Amino acid sequence: MGQLANFARVYLNRLHMPTIRWTDIVEIMIISFLVYQIMLWIKSTRAWSLLKGIIVIFSFILIAAVFNMTTILWIAEHILSMAVIAMVVVLQPELRRALEQLGRTNLFASLVPIDSSREALGRFSDKTMQELIKACFEMGRVKTGALIVIEQNQSLNEYERTGISIDALLSSQLLINIFEHNTPLHDGAVIVRGNRIISATCYLPLSDNMDLSKELGTRHRAGVGISEVTDSLTIIVSEETGYVSAAYEGQLYRNLDTEELRSRLLLIQNKPVDEKKRRLWKGRSKNEKETDS
Repeated sequence: MGQLANFARVYLNRLHMPTIRWTDIVEIMIISFLVYQIMLWIKSTRAWSLLKGIIVIFSFILIAAVFNMTTILWIAEHILSMAVIAMVVVLQPELRRALEQLGRTNLFASLVPIDSSREALGRFSDKTMQELIKACFEMGRVKTGALIVIEQNQSLNEYERTGISIDALLSSQLLINIFEHNTPLHDGAVIVRGNRIISATCYLPLSDNMDLSKELGTRHRAGVGISEVTDSLTIIVSEETGYVSAAYEGQLYRNLDTEELRSRLLLIQNKPVDEKKRRLWKGRSKNEKETDS
């Protein structure tokens, strides 16, 4: 027993417990803040898709290393340096904007991102949803074309910068005035984030989907195009027919009524939706695909 106690005493004496200084705590906070900002930047740019591709490639390299696949390892070793340079060139605009954004960031708000009211209301409020529906069908009655993109989880900053900043609380009157004929902001798309109209006259990518009806114009193809590359929901009001359509996940749902449009908005509002509305979405989607084909 004495030898055991002596061994424990010698062992404990050799243990080194580092002292934590206030500078160490500050250093941890700074590193955490920088890592958080980098992750936010990656998620809101093309770097997010690029990062997922890199993870897949490194998974293959790891498998090659485990099974000693020398040819794959040799190729990876010689391409790695060029790949880093290529990434910097591809992401140069995003890197520059990230540094600019970091300089404008509110430090306290970034460290303590509290927004409980938004979580309670969902992605946007019921009042905003009602204003959207009212504006779309009022514009449809007078055949005023409109293109409204509602942001979800994937950031639309890249497309927001192509338009004119508005940053105003969404209302049906404001939307109708924006898309009124012969006004400066009527051409292009409006981007909605939460309960606010962020930008107008935005340029969107056009869809290359050959299955879309030939009678559809640029406005509908742009609506489908943005839904193919992001998780946004786009509402399109036809200038020719006045019909209201929605584009989501690369699919176009045409000639919706008020309840059908409401059901689609409920699905992206991030609030509980009853199973009846989910069946309405799925059943309508299936019928429209069969009709278009």
